[in-house]
Amino acid sequence: MVDTPKQLHLNAFLMGVGHHEAAWRHPRTDAARVHSAAHFQELGRIAERGRLDSVFFADGLAVGPRIKHNAQAVFEPVTLLSAIAAATEHVGLIATASTTYSDPYSLARKFTSLDHISGGRAGWNIVTSAGADEAANFGLADRPLHRDRYARAQEFLEVALALWDSWEEGALTLDVESGVYADPNRVHTLEHESEHFRVRGPLNSPRSPQGRPLLVQAGSSEDGKEFAARYAEAVFTAQRTLDQGRAFYRDLKGRLGRYGRAEHELKVLPGIVPFIADTEAEAKELEQSFTDLISPEYSLRQLSTMLGVDLTAHALDAPLPPLPPLDAIEGNKSRYALVKDLASSESLTVRQLIGKLGGGRGHRTFAGTPEQVADELTTWFAEGAADGFNIMPPYLPGGLDDFVDRVVPILQDRGLFRREYTASTLRGHYGLDDVGNRFAQGTAHRAG
Repeated sequence: MVDTPKQLHLNAFLMGVGHHEAAWRHPRTDAARVHSAAHFQELGRIAERGRLDSVFFADGLAVGPRIKHNAQAVFEPVTLLSAIAAATEHVGLIATASTTYSDPYSLARKFTSLDHISGGRAGWNIVTSAGADEAANFGLADRPLHRDRYARAQEFLEVALALWDSWEEGALTLDVESGVYADPNRVHTLEHESEHFRVRGPLNSPRSPQGRPLLVQAGSSEDGKEFAARYAEAVFTAQRTLDQGRAFYRDLKGRLGRYGRAEHELKVLPGIVPFIADTEAEAKELEQSFTDLISPEYSLRQLSTMLGVDLTAHALDAPLPPLPPLDAIEGNKSRYALVKDLASSESLTVRQLIGKLGGGRGHRTFAGTPEQVADELTTWFAEGAADGFNIMPPYLPGGLDDFVDRVVPILQDRGLFRREYTASTLRGHYGLDDVGNRFAQGTAHRAG
């Protein structure tokens, strides 16, 4: 199945009470809602009302610099999405999980469970975890090297894919009369043994409605793009200008051929943080009202983490100090390059830089009327910079309400977005073919 060329894809990236780092302090939000599963269930229902393809939760495995001045993410994403699954029927459910600090067997089972619970709506955002503070929570003196994280991620994913295939379609027979629960000839062991993992298999959960979750990736480094070209079916990316978006889109799509993949098999979804109001002036005033609430102490710690340089004592009205070269960065290389380029290309002071990063940590922010937001999305889509968008409301739930109720109808009227769901699975929403099963031809060991 291939999508109609004129149809774009929309994912709602949900974070606490909004993506803006000061959202929890703003009068349009209630910070206490970050502790409420009901809040996130409501967001899932709003996204479904807009017929969005999916909702997505990022995740980190450490408190980081935000505990004093920023609302903390409370819930583990797959657990939270299971609660949202019970409150929705159609919208896809994408969770972040780390290949560096997880185990392939338990993670594969977790996502299979979510896919069963949701009726085929699960997606996995694959990350390698760039934070040094995350490493400390797992007994490591420092994070593994960037290249080593991606080498582990590749083997991790190969094991997970094999585990998801370990139950063939039809292996679960449930034949009450004969007393046969499952056909052992269709349940397979892996006997995987390599550099990072030894896994026998099979998975102790039958094949789920999608076969496996939608595979999502968000790294834009060279290693990240190559990994995405080989495995990902959707990519969340931060691109601040149309030219940058087009270049990234062409680069990534151009890598697919060497893995035997067609362009429609990978959807590129740049992030956008929309401030929406009746007039452009009002939208800009709304954005400024959030910027005014930024805590410099928090922002400097965040910026220090992004750049790998301690800026906590740096003068706010001075430019950035000299920064290390990209090849010296072991954290998030693509975000480092984006922030460094933003600061230099616009000759920003540190104060100006943290103001620009406050809405979406490097993702594009846009303030305008519903029509202007729709125009922006339409332009990027038409100009070959996006297959759709990762919508990052600056405040919640109101920012998502505004997008769904005021922007989506414009896109629908232009014929760019669905009016009703036409598929029952997340893969179907994204116009992707069903996945096959490597063991269907009897090429692996029987479970017995």
